[in-house]
Amino acid sequence: MMLDYASIAAVSAIVREGTFERGAASLGITPSAISQRVRGLEERLGAILIVRGQPCEPTELGRTLCAHLDRVRLLEHDLAPSLGRGAAEAGAPVTLRIAVNSDSLPTWFPAAIAAFDPDPAITLDLTLDDEARTADRLRANEVLAAVTDDPEPVQGCKTIPLGALRYAACATPAYLARYFGDGVTADSLVRAPHIRFDRHDAMQARWARAAHGIDLASPVHWVPSTHGLLDFILAGIGWGMKPVQLVEEHLASGRLVELQPALRLDVKLYWTVARLHAATLRHLTTAICAVAARELT
Repeated sequence: MMLDYASIAAVSAIVREGTFERGAASLGITPSAISQRVRGLEERLGAILIVRGQPCEPTELGRTLCAHLDRVRLLEHDLAPSLGRGAAEAGAPVTLRIAVNSDSLPTWFPAAIAAFDPDPAITLDLTLDDEARTADRLRANEVLAAVTDDPEPVQGCKTIPLGALRYAACATPAYLARYFGDGVTADSLVRAPHIRFDRHDAMQARWARAAHGIDLASPVHWVPSTHGLLDFILAGIGWGMKPVQLVEEHLASGRLVELQPALRLDVKLYWTVARLHAATLRHLTTAICAVAARELT
């Protein structure tokens, strides 16, 4: 069966925008037209591609088709200059879907994208997740590349070591005096509230095991925002683990102190990217690796 790329583009637009109406608007067609395209493709394939809801979500086959369209557009973008077509004539913008861990986004990753310097025909669609889960986004065909702590191979991809993001256990001086007046010990850690990003964030527990060999079971505040978590630490609400790059100015000024300055933890990061012979992905990979070599431990 020949693939109907106009209909696949309709599926992709709905998934990207979340609704049929916004998907139609992004393509410059009516909601009725986009609905007909999707319904016709589903009938030809004999399968549902979109789970109608708020927002609309792709089925596994729908996600696979969207990923295929991204790859086709990426290759067509490379081919356009050879056909005498400029970026403005080459059709819809090429979307690079990348999974990034939440602590890389505010530290070294923006500099990597700036070094990549995408042309106006390239747009980024970043998915934030814990570094232990970003590779799963690749395995699920949701993205073309991921910054991950998972060194395991992903089918159809190559994995490149980037270096490590270094973390420090931080709190305010007032918090340290309140909960750790007699020192940071296994007993005091049990009573001192800490802050976690989400249920997958194991950095605080990992630090407690490394420092005192305990399973951390103290009260926890859940703050699913990198900068929000830092703000909570600065407000004296709890202690937490933050990348040194984000807290070094606060440590230098004395607004924050380390629970044990001699104990910092490194999280090894990898760049896992689809094995697609596209110049855009090669340039992106070069920029990612160059900046990571400079910024990571």
